[in-house]
Amino acid sequence: MIYIHGIGHFHPQNIISNSFLEDLDIGTNQQWIMERVGIENRRTVLPLEYIKRTKNQRPQEALEAALYTNAQTASIAALQAINESQIKKSDIGLIISGGCTPDSICPPEACTIAHALEIECPAFDLNSACSTIAAQINFINMMIPESLPDYILLVTPENNTRFVDYSDRSSAVLWGDCTTAMVISTKIHSRFRITKTTFTSSPSACDKVKFPVMKHFVQEGRTVQTFAIKKSISLIKYFREQIPLEETQSLLFIGHQANRLMLESICNLAEIRPENHLFNVDQYGNCGAAGAVSVLSMNQRHFRENEKIILGIVGAGLSWGGMLIEVGR
Repeated sequence: MIYIHGIGHFHPQNIISNSFLEDLDIGTNQQWIMERVGIENRRTVLPLEYIKRTKNQRPQEALEAALYTNAQTASIAALQAINESQIKKSDIGLIISGGCTPDSICPPEACTIAHALEIECPAFDLNSACSTIAAQINFINMMIPESLPDYILLVTPENNTRFVDYSDRSSAVLWGDCTTAMVISTKIHSRFRITKTTFTSSPSACDKVKFPVMKHFVQEGRTVQTFAIKKSISLIKYFREQIPLEETQSLLFIGHQANRLMLESICNLAEIRPENHLFNVDQYGNCGAAGAVSVLSMNQRHFRENEKIILGIVGAGLSWGGMLIEVGR
């Protein structure tokens, strides 16, 4: 059993609206975007004037132009999660970070985040692109609880617009920036309990979606979307089988926030009722590993006792996984 004590999220202030993208003159407009991905707005760590001027043709320059580093956005989200947990920073005994575009591999980004937070504890990266949180939770679930510290901080900095080609409309319409953080424990009880986890990969398809180092995001769009729909439905089926039949109709679902139309297709095929589907991709875009967790964070004070939530995530690798969350008092 894993207990969630607090969640935090940070969306940067700059908004990439559909009208902003239309003004870039890359062959897109409001109707084109809404018919294909259903996204109205996205957030970015980049200055909007920089995107207009350069269309982000040189990702190395974008790192310098960005208003925040990953460690800075991670600190904001982490402090929210710690405050929600009603603990002190010094109570954190382990920090694990991961995401699509870390600022550094050496040192591990978790160490730069720990330094920014002024926390002295073991810190390392565990990354599986957009499915990172599923990998992290499943990893913790397989460990001996007694060997772990009381509180663990999981962080997913996803400032991916720094690596988006804004002359490519297929990528430009998708991505937004967000960082999330979660304080968990295998020992100390809380209102949110993760009762089931799963994580799987199919490495033979590892070349289908990529953020190459210091290069632009690329993917085989149709292939990846078909994979995402198929595996999301299989995750919903798997978690439904873990609970009594009479409770399955009231299950809440949070999927990978890739695009709204894909999520609606998943819900239709898996018979998830609209009122049971929680999402924010329409206003924040595809935020990679941070997307689904940000939906959970934005709703954490609204969940009611006895509700159950499926968090189902897919990502590069190709990988997929998730968790079943039960809400207590």
